Amino acid sequence: MNGPDGLGGISRPGRLAAPGEGITPDELALAARNHGLPLEALRYDVTPPGLHYVLVHYDIPDASADDWRLAVDGLVRTPLTLDLAALRSLPAVTRRVTLECAGNGRALLTPRPVSQPWLVEAVGTADWTGVPLRVLLDEAGVDDGAVEAVFTGADHGVERGVEQDYRRSLPVAVAAGDVLVAYAMNGAPLPPQHGYPLRLVVPGWYGMAHVKWLRGITLVDAPFDGFQQAVAYRFRWDADDPGEPVTRILPRALMIPPGFPDFMSRARVVRPGPVLLEGRAWSGYGPVTRVDVTTDDGATWSDATLDPADGDPSDGHAAAWRHWHAPWTAAPGTHVLGARATDATGRTQPLTQPWNRGGFANNLVQRIPVHCL
Repeated sequence: MNGPDGLGGISRPGRLAAPGEGITPDELALAARNHGLPLEALRYDVTPPGLHYVLVHYDIPDASADDWRLAVDGLVRTPLTLDLAALRSLPAVTRRVTLECAGNGRALLTPRPVSQPWLVEAVGTADWTGVPLRVLLDEAGVDDGAVEAVFTGADHGVERGVEQDYRRSLPVAVAAGDVLVAYAMNGAPLPPQHGYPLRLVVPGWYGMAHVKWLRGITLVDAPFDGFQQAVAYRFRWDADDPGEPVTRILPRALMIPPGFPDFMSRARVVRPGPVLLEGRAWSGYGPVTRVDVTTDDGATWSDATLDPADGDPSDGHAAAWRHWHAPWTAAPGTHVLGARATDATGRTQPLTQPWNRGGFANNLVQRIPVHCL
């Protein structure tokens, strides 16, 4: 059932906030359901599941491991229907992967796209355990005419007037790479909000590709044109622009806010003297090779020290963030801190605000005002 008329007008097209318009009650409801990583939790190499960012498009499905089935069908020689016991009987791998929401930073844009109002905390890193997707594709036998694999989750709802299951696709070549069908997070079964009992993990891609509550994989002979692929998650600069697809994660560095915070404003306070600045940096296009740090709002920059890369570089780039650190001697006054990541492909974070109508992939350098007493 498509269209706002058929659904009582409960969903309206995406829009931009009017000048001066604050966060709407609908956005506040989204922000209460979803949550970002508390930035002090960047200290953990692996994010505890309860601190990892969460975005749930619709409802968390009522899922039971006892009767869960994953179908692999479409353009395959041998369609498969697998229960969890069959999946767990296959050789398992564990990969450390950083996930970031494509809308991270949306609430900082001007004009602001009206949607989940992320600041910069929509990120987390976990050890995901499961079966390489290519093992299932090899067992099913993908036909030569297949061009994409379509992944269907059990979450169901309405978005911009379109009733749908959550579905996304990947090119067959990507699907046959380092993608996981995961059933565990940090050594334990997936929590409900992270896709229990099965989810997709696509290293290097923004979170919209990591389909949760996975129940179907269908091989098709043409690019998938479902809502989440052809309408949502596209870079558009005006309402009529057909757009370009959102795919891999752009480079980003985040800093653990130093010192201690004011309760309401989260403004940071430090004492004069030595302060260790540290955080994490990542990119879906290649390993992060450099992080630069500023303590004067970008007037000057200095190199930070990068720890060795962590994670599985199975497709030519590390899939997990890297820790970085830099010394700073704080002097009385107000300072604006920031960090800027550059990856092996030469991509780096912009110093001026990027913008698109969906608020996607906004990797503008983080700014942290700090008051030194």
